[in-house]
Amino acid sequence: MNEDPREILANGRMRLLQVMAVAMCILLIALDGFDVLSISFASPGIAADWGVDRAALGIVLSMELIGMAVGSVFIGGLADRLGRRPVILTCLVIVGVGMFLAASADNIVVLSVYRLATGLGIGGILAATNAMVAEFSNARRRDLCVTLMAGGYPLGAIIGGSLASLLLTTYSWHSVFILGGVMTLVFIPLVWFFLPESVHYLTHKRPDRALERINRTLKRLGHPTVTALPPVDDEPVKVGITRLFQGGLARLTVLLTLAYFLHIMTFYFILKWIPKIVVDMGFAPSSAGGVLVWANVGGALGAVFLGLLTQKIGVRILCMVALVLSAVMVTIFGRGQGDLNELALIAGAAGLCTNAGVVALYALFARSFPTEVRAGGTGFVIGIGRGGAALGPIVAGFLFEAGYGLETVAILMALGSAIGAAVLLLLPSARKAEGSSAA
Repeated sequence: MNEDPREILANGRMRLLQVMAVAMCILLIALDGFDVLSISFASPGIAADWGVDRAALGIVLSMELIGMAVGSVFIGGLADRLGRRPVILTCLVIVGVGMFLAASADNIVVLSVYRLATGLGIGGILAATNAMVAEFSNARRRDLCVTLMAGGYPLGAIIGGSLASLLLTTYSWHSVFILGGVMTLVFIPLVWFFLPESVHYLTHKRPDRALERINRTLKRLGHPTVTALPPVDDEPVKVGITRLFQGGLARLTVLLTLAYFLHIMTFYFILKWIPKIVVDMGFAPSSAGGVLVWANVGGALGAVFLGLLTQKIGVRILCMVALVLSAVMVTIFGRGQGDLNELALIAGAAGLCTNAGVVALYALFARSFPTEVRAGGTGFVIGIGRGGAALGPIVAGFLFEAGYGLETVAILMALGSAIGAAVLLLLPSARKAEGSSAA
């Protein structure tokens, strides 16, 4: 058979091992979800042990987000040049070591450096994994698979956060990072054995023994093999950041980056500050962790619900609706609640809406960028957008330290989602986006 192997995957039925590959990527994002939020679970204990004020705490809460920004842009680009799989494996080592080092930190500066390094690996995993999911999915289920992948983020926070809350009833905040380090290193052999290299990447880059490796993967997935690689373009496209600003990709890149930047400010304000806000209301740190877990339960439900809706409704419309609801629910969260159960309920609803917006944006990334820049394009948008992720907790911390109350801070931070929804009005339709990307 001499069909393009990428078309075989795009047009064929999702086979069991394809589903397993996508599931492995979902678990990787779940792992990232806990690794990112581990500092949130640990923050009340860190603040108490070291006497850290809110402004300084906001900075340390954002350090791995800054690392993620750099890692997504530069390591995401490496995934387009060196392969998705080796980048993921290398980044897992970086994250695992970074988590163990964070547990050994004895001051805020050292901890910030370790969290920055950990973020580099997390950012690389995010970019490469998003491309992997898009490329192992068929065309019919791609939006669903990408949104479910992004839904792994709150799943990891739910499972890891529940374990962290149990640990914090007996042990210090250091145990949260040790848990994250162990879970991260466990994934290295799992990825090695169960996640093959992307067929799209091998077809496009054509490394040594590309045809053999493609056929081995196709056979393993249960698809027919090919006798030869498809012809290459006469003028190969150069992969790099400049490619994202050529032709029809420029508008997409700018709009997606801006929308993601704005919304992720709101998203990480909620996720990073919930435990400290709840402790400041007079509740125990373990109870504060529980509220954050419920926020992520809502986030997981939002990802699944939105993923199912993508089978019937356009992703851009769903994303705009989710961003508007996100702004509303974050504002309501800022009004404060009378008891822990009510607080957990509102946090869950806010998590549902904010994460639904994030996963819808991930689906737009996968649709907008062609194979040769998919990981790099996703990495660039996530990387620059993560500037908003880092800025959110920092801005909130300085607003709190300046004397503004929770309600005012929440309203100001909710504006990110609202303005992000308005930016998406300028985005071309999905069909036009795909056509522009292919140009």
